[in-house]
Amino acid sequence: MEKISTKNFKLIGIKLGHKTTNENKQSSTDCGFLWQKFEKEKIFDLIPNKVSNEIYAVYFDYEKDETKPFSYFIGCKVDDISEIPKNLNSLEIPSQNYAKFTAKGIMTNCITDTWEKIWSSNIQRKFGFDFEVYDERSHDWNNAELDIYISII
Repeated sequence: MEKISTKNFKLIGIKLGHKTTNENKQSSTDCGFLWQKFEKEKIFDLIPNKVSNEIYAVYFDYEKDETKPFSYFIGCKVDDISEIPKNLNSLEIPSQNYAKFTAKGIMTNCITDTWEKIWSSNIQRKFGFDFEVYDERSHDWNNAELDIYISII
């Protein structure tokens, strides 16, 4: 785990139409559905003025902590002046302090394993905007690597 700070940035992409929860693994179903929509509808290609090819999966608007409902968004970082295409959403990520974790292994097990370590850790979570960053390291699902940023106090 590494502690870092980020400046605010803007994402354009798609948002889950309702809050989800980790109860009964509902978030796995809901988040998986949103990923399928992102891929099937080629949302990546619809996002203008991307500053990189990274894809962000964001957990935010927590009602309390990881045991309560939260919102989910998938998108790409864009220039601040980017207009939002029809049928897409934007999300502003504020400047925050983070604990950065790296998930390595077979998808999607490595992500689940890393989140379980985060949930059982004693880090002082803010439950602000947490996100996973998918880049060229995560393309090989048999040997994936991605970073998870957890907002901290």
